[in-house]
Parts: sequence; C-alpha cells; structure tokens
Amino acid sequence: MSDKKNMKLFSLNSNHSIAEKIAEAAGVPLGKLSSRQFSDGEIQINIEESVRGYDIYIIQSTSFPVNNHLMELLIMVDACKRASANTINVVMPYFGYARQDRTAAPREPITAKLVANMLVGAGVDRVISLDLHAVQVQGFFDIPVDNLFTIPLFAKHYCNKGLTGEDVVVVSPKNSGVKRARNLAEYLDSPIAIIDYGEDEAGRSEGYIIGDVEGKKAILIDDILNTGRTFSEASKIVCREGAVEIYAVSSHGLFADKAAELLDNSPIREILVTDSVDTKEKTPKNLHYITASELIGDAIVRIQERKPVSPLFAYQKK
Repeated sequence: MSDKKNMKLFSLNSNHSIAEKIAEAAGVPLGKLSSRQFSDGEIQINIEESVRGYDIYIIQSTSFPVNNHLMELLIMVDACKRASANTINVVMPYFGYARQDRTAAPREPITAKLVANMLVGAGVDRVISLDLHAVQVQGFFDIPVDNLFTIPLFAKHYCNKGLTGEDVVVVSPKNSGVKRARNLAEYLDSPIAIIDYGEDEAGRSEGYIIGDVEGKKAILIDDILNTGRTFSEASKIVCREGAVEIYAVSSHGLFADKAAELLDNSPIREILVTDSVDTKEKTPKNLHYITASELIGDAIVRIQERKPVSPLFAYQKK
C-alpha cells in the first residue's frame, strides 16, 4: 500500500467539526468507532474496523471537559495498540494542561510533563499539536512532536483585510507574549506595543503601555482566550491611550465562565480564533472563526508521506 493508503483517521468526541474538515483536507475519510460512557462515567470504545498494520491518526482536543477527553484519548490509544496498529499518532489541536509547564510556586506539579508521560506510556508514537502554550512542552516528550503555528493563518487574514503597515500596532496584553506579538507584527510590517502592570500608590494593579497606540488600529494577540479578562482589560487600556480601532486574536477560544458577556461589553471590534476547540459555552457576538483544518490536514499528509513540515511554518506574502 502507498503511504496515504496505509493511514486511517479517527475522531473522538471533543471536536467532530474540525475532525471532519481535517479528513476532507487530507483526502482520507474518518474511520468508524463508537465511544460511550457508562452510568458511572467509565468510557468504553469500540473500533468498528480493522487497524492492524495501519498508521493511525487520532483527532482529539483536550478541552472542556478536559479530563474526560484526555481519558477517552488514552483509552483509544490503548485500543489501537492492542489491535496491532503500525503507528499511533495523536492530533491535538488544543493541548490541555500545557499552561502547567513549570513549578511557579513550591510543591506545584508540572502537569504538562505528566500528560506527556501518560501519552507516551499509553503507546503514542507522535503528537501533532497547534500552537502549544509554551514551545518547551515539546521537550517533555521522548517522541516526535510537531507544533504547528497559527500566526501565518492570522497574518493572511489581516493582510486580506488591509490591516498592515504603520497605521496598525500589534499589542501583547501581557509581557510574556512579546514574541508572539513580534511574529505577527513582522508579517504585517507593523510596530508592536506591550501592556505591563505595576502598582499605584494605593497598591492597586495598574496597566500601562510600552509603545505607541495613539491614532492606530490595535490588534491584541494571545494564545488562549479563556475567561476574556485579559483581552477585556487590555482593550480598555489601548482605548484609553487613543487607539481608533481594536481587534483581538487568539489561537484557542475556550470562552469559560462569563467570557462572552465580558467581551461584548469591551471596545473590541472583532475577535478572531481558530476552530481548535468546539466550545459549548456562549460566544461573543463579534466572534469570527478561522479554520486550522487545512494546516493540520496538510501536516498529516506530509508526515505520512515523509515530506518536510517546515514549509507550513510561514506565510508567504504575495
């Protein structure tokens, strides 16, 4: 069999929508399986076709409910291993627990490393992810990890909208995201600004901008949009400092708690996220999705056909 005919794609329950689009982009249909929960929460999986000798790609974001989706993934990996799959490749558009990548305080776990150990121990041969919270998480694995980047997708979107040049400023809403902001700004030929926080005389946290946003169109960028507080506060700060239009972009839109309400009441004109997470929560009215399915599908085919993945890491401007 050719390399592409020797592969099978399966979707678990976290994000069927992106799995169907990835399968279409890769030109390979999704395999048949059933996954159900018993009344006590135990998960049972039945693969309804042969996987013996095939290279298996399992599509599963470990988003809410994180632990259920992680356990379902581990059980599926074990099922493929026991059914004599040739290789087991996990496609995680959103890698849960990646934010716990260090001991920020005494006696804290490094949960991202624990999850990596669990996946490798279960029998995973390769992981394909999308914009890991910290790229060093790749080093937690003793197997190949392909971390695909969303910045080229966002750059294409904003270039098509004409949001380029000196009239635009890319803003990192916290100082830890400077590299991400700089990467996008380089594609847009725009300057960057950084929001940092200090304390006023009363000891209250106060945000201030390093850089110039006055009279410019500001694009706030972060990797995970969770509760919406970071974008909401940042948008108020750049508005106060004279930005004329405000946009926000994030790789993964979780929209937990009252994120939609918070963002709807902010001065943000458009919120852009990928479809890495199939959120069941209420989303903001000005939300726009951009699909990462073609990027992931292309990466899967390249890996299967033993071609380099590096051409996918950049956006080629016309």
